[in-house]
Amino acid sequence: MTYPSVPLSLKVWGDFACFTRPEMKVERVSYPVMTPSAARGVLEAVFWKPEFRWQVQEIRVLQPIRYTSILRNEINSRQSDRAARSWQAEGAGGYDATTDRAQRHTLGLRDVAYIIAAHVVLQPHADADPAKYRDQFRRRVRDGRCFATPFLGCREFSASFAEPDGSEQPIELSDELGPMLLDLTYEPGTSGRGVPRFFNARIERGVLRVPQEGA
Repeated sequence: MTYPSVPLSLKVWGDFACFTRPEMKVERVSYPVMTPSAARGVLEAVFWKPEFRWQVQEIRVLQPIRYTSILRNEINSRQSDRAARSWQAEGAGGYDATTDRAQRHTLGLRDVAYIIAAHVVLQPHADADPAKYRDQFRRRVRDGRCFATPFLGCREFSASFAEPDGSEQPIELSDELGPMLLDLTYEPGTSGRGVPRFFNARIERGVLRVPQEGA
C-alpha cells in the first residue's frame, strides 16, 4: 500500500514497559521492543476519531534494550462489567480482590524510548481530508494533550510523549524477534472476539518495520 504523505511521528518514552509475548501463559515476558498494537494504542490515547484508523509503519528503538524483573500482585479472574452491573442491581454479591490475587513475575523493560511512525487511514464513512486529522494530531502533541494517559504495554507503565526533535537515532541492533501480534480481525457474529494475526518480526539496525495492509 502506498500513502500520499509522509508518516506522522511521535516520540514516546518511560521508565518501564512490558509488551507481553502471547505464548507466555502464566508469567509475563516482554518482547524486546514495542509491538505494533501497543504503538497504535499510544497513538489512539493521544488522538482518536471514528473517521480514521492508525496504520503503524515502523517503530524506531532509541534506547539500549534492558530488562528488569518485577513481582506484582495480579487478580486471577477476569473483570466483568456484566457481573458488576448485576451486583449493583441486586444489591448483593461483590468482589474481594484479597482472596483472588496471586503474585506473578514480570520480565519487563526499563528506560525505554521509541519513535512511532504511522499514517492516518480514513474509514469509508469519512468525508474530510486526511490533512485535517494530521494537523489536529500535531497540535495535540505540541500542546501535550491526550484523551487518556498513554501506557507502554501495561496500564501502570505510563508513557510521556512529544514531537521528535530530529536528533534521535535508532540503536545499532539487528535481530529476529519471532512471531509478533500484528492485529485482531473481528468477524461478524463472533460476539466481539477477535482473531489474532501475527507476522515474523525483525529489527533491522534499531527499526522494526510493520507489514502494511494491501502491500
